[in-house]
Amino acid sequence: MATGKDVRILLVGDPGVGKTSLILSLVSEEFPEDVPAKAEEITIPADVTPEKVPTHIVDFSDREQTKESLDEEIDKANIVCIVYGLDDEDSIERITTYWLPYLRLAVGEDMPRKPVILVGNKSDLLDFTCMETILPIMNDFAEVETCVECSAKTMKNISEMFYYAQKAVLHPTAPVYDAEEKELTDKCKRALSRVFKICDLDNDGVLNDEEVNLFQQKCFNMPLQSQALEDVKMVVKRHISDGVVNDGLTVKGFLFLHTQFIQRGRHETTWTVLRKFGYDDNVHLLKDFLSPRIPVGPGCTTELSHLGFQFLTTLFEKFDEDGDGCLSPPELQNLFSTCPVMPWGPDVNNTVCTNHQNWINLKGYLAQWTLTTLLDCPRTVEFLAYLGYHYYYDSQTTAVQVTRDKKTDLEKRQTTRNVFQCHVIGSKSSGKSSFLQGHLGRNLRYMATLNKENLSSFTINTVQVYGQEKYLLLHEMDVGLCDMLTPAELVRSCDVACLLYDATNPRSFEYVSRIYMKHFQDSRIPVLVVATKCEHPAVPQDSELTPTQFCTKFKLPPPQQFTCIEKINKDVYVKLATMAAYPNLKRLVHMLLVHHHSFWLEEKLRHLKGLYENDRHFFLKAGVGVAVIAGFGFIVYKIARALT
Repeated sequence: MATGKDVRILLVGDPGVGKTSLILSLVSEEFPEDVPAKAEEITIPADVTPEKVPTHIVDFSDREQTKESLDEEIDKANIVCIVYGLDDEDSIERITTYWLPYLRLAVGEDMPRKPVILVGNKSDLLDFTCMETILPIMNDFAEVETCVECSAKTMKNISEMFYYAQKAVLHPTAPVYDAEEKELTDKCKRALSRVFKICDLDNDGVLNDEEVNLFQQKCFNMPLQSQALEDVKMVVKRHISDGVVNDGLTVKGFLFLHTQFIQRGRHETTWTVLRKFGYDDNVHLLKDFLSPRIPVGPGCTTELSHLGFQFLTTLFEKFDEDGDGCLSPPELQNLFSTCPVMPWGPDVNNTVCTNHQNWINLKGYLAQWTLTTLLDCPRTVEFLAYLGYHYYYDSQTTAVQVTRDKKTDLEKRQTTRNVFQCHVIGSKSSGKSSFLQGHLGRNLRYMATLNKENLSSFTINTVQVYGQEKYLLLHEMDVGLCDMLTPAELVRSCDVACLLYDATNPRSFEYVSRIYMKHFQDSRIPVLVVATKCEHPAVPQDSELTPTQFCTKFKLPPPQQFTCIEKINKDVYVKLATMAAYPNLKRLVHMLLVHHHSFWLEEKLRHLKGLYENDRHFFLKAGVGVAVIAGFGFIVYKIARALT
């Protein structure tokens, strides 16, 4: 983008037309008597230029320079001024026969054309204008931004000439306006239509007075006076029948106004708007705008911040046109109409909660964004840019919060994280997909209606952990992938592991026991063993230890039973989320689960009191406290029941 960068202006033209004189007159503010063959490069500081950017002015002399050096200067220049003598018909003719074709050739046919200003020098020698001869050239060559007549001798229009050159670089015409068709370019229309949609806060298809004033404030740091706004609407009404509807500006009216700005030489108005909304000089969204850097350290995760949730909720409500709490397919398409592509595929309906029509509801919508932010934060940030987050809260970086390292959480025995990932591991046909869909409250009857191709390997939903709402993300791990990964690779993004086995398959538990021994035995990741298909009679497992003996040996909670025939038992998901939130209490949880039946024994009470002293934070986090030893057994029993 030219804004904030240096502007480089190259002057070319036939010998004797006054290129060097124009440069020297600008610098010295007087006509030079002795003119060298070529002026040295001049740099004008930003604080003395109208557009407040450093400007370099470069002269070219075919007497001192080669064609190769000319091509190099053309390549480096932001804009080229073709100077001709108003008293020299040959130099005027060579604008079209030599200089403009040469510039096109030097730039290359496949590259954007270099903007050009036609500069007629020596106006002091004529008492008439040559504009009638020059204007047709502007129509034939789209790269010609404007033309100006000046005089190095009388200083006429010298400053204006260089101002126009700066302006043409900073606010170029070609990307936003088609001079031949006399209308905005297609990419400019698309960009401004996106701007309009973002600024239409109530999604009614028009910008009311309040929305227009907010737009003015955001882009130009000042609202429109009420009379000025009425005058603008009257101008639109006179030219476009449907440019104003219900006293609000339509997208057609909005585009018409910008066409008028450009046709009247006020390119900077349109460019100010485009740059405010992240566009570069070619009307493409800037990479830095789409992807501001968010440093994420080792062991840290990314979650939506309060502002992120607030913006996304506002957006949902804006496009939920019928107010039913869900987004129908047309409403969802409309919400993402400011984006180049849909961010979600058809599997989203099987990843988060939906209504009975399989339309995403607010809970599922926020859960999907939470999933994306955890697994692919740059994608969330990019789509927030498309959706207009900056119009509300400036940079998208404020929509994301980076959690501290998990190691620190373990050391301090507390966490502020709200999103936890659980790897769901089991042999083929062990019920992993049903377990994932059960997290969304869906039973086997629902599973029978699904297209298997649209099944997601993720589901995410909220669970209550001691009165606090947390997100639990379940990730179904591929059997082959689990065997290929090293223990470090498998547990890297994992907060808790769920090892599933089919209670009706005698060879099912052997797989999860082997996975535990290989990947989790020496890790700090909490593990919960779950027996699926428990609506059927269980069969003995072909393994050295029974599932219960295995869990006892490795100090794991007892195997949990799961079925999704009709009503889903959500307790297992709460257990997983709790274990993820309190991974440092693996041994305590095991003891509570295994021994809670004997809590009333005095010997156990003394032992538990010692555990309480060591892990006081866990009990306080759970919302309980200990006053006297007599009440301690009930408190521990309460926690044990919550975990079982």
